[in-house]
Amino acid sequence: MKATHSFVIEPLGDRYNNVKKVGEAELILNTEIYNHQFINRQAVVKATPTAFKTKIKVGDTVIVHHNVFRRWHDVKGREKNSKSFFDEDTYIVSEDQIFLYNSNNWTACDGYCFIQPIKQRSTLAEDKEEECIGIVKYTDGINKVGELVGFTPFSTYEFVIDNTKLYRVLNKFITIKYEYQGNEEVYNPSWAQSS
Repeated sequence: MKATHSFVIEPLGDRYNNVKKVGEAELILNTEIYNHQFINRQAVVKATPTAFKTKIKVGDTVIVHHNVFRRWHDVKGREKNSKSFFDEDTYIVSEDQIFLYNSNNWTACDGYCFIQPIKQRSTLAEDKEEECIGIVKYTDGINKVGELVGFTPFSTYEFVIDNTKLYRVLNKFITIKYEYQGNEEVYNPSWAQSS
């Protein structure tokens, strides 16, 4: 199966990531179908679009929008699949629903970068991470990996990739590149490491 302007993908694992292994037992973290934090965002590419060339190849792992695998209820309470749904193992997504891909290493799609937050440097602040500052982890090539950057408030979307908390930021919302001081330490909460 191929699509003219879309990617054909299948979820990597289940549609939802709401179960954690604790010792020998499984712990269900969430039973709501509409909570975006527990929706799987990893997929494998089954086919690429035929209408244009792309750097993403068949077999690549991709990070997609949270609504791709999501289920929801309509106004009458009936459970529905997303518009990307074809069958349980096949989803059809547009190029703008893919944010990151992995051929041999993770690469951000055009227009995006993924930023890892840094630990709060002020001992008086309540937050554990610095607000609107982080280190570039994955990029589309516009920014450099390892750069310390600042970005506008409310311009991020949280992801956990390879047990690391990251923020997806559009390149146009990166407002400043800081000099690396050497005292910046990445912040990765324990809940992100336990998946």
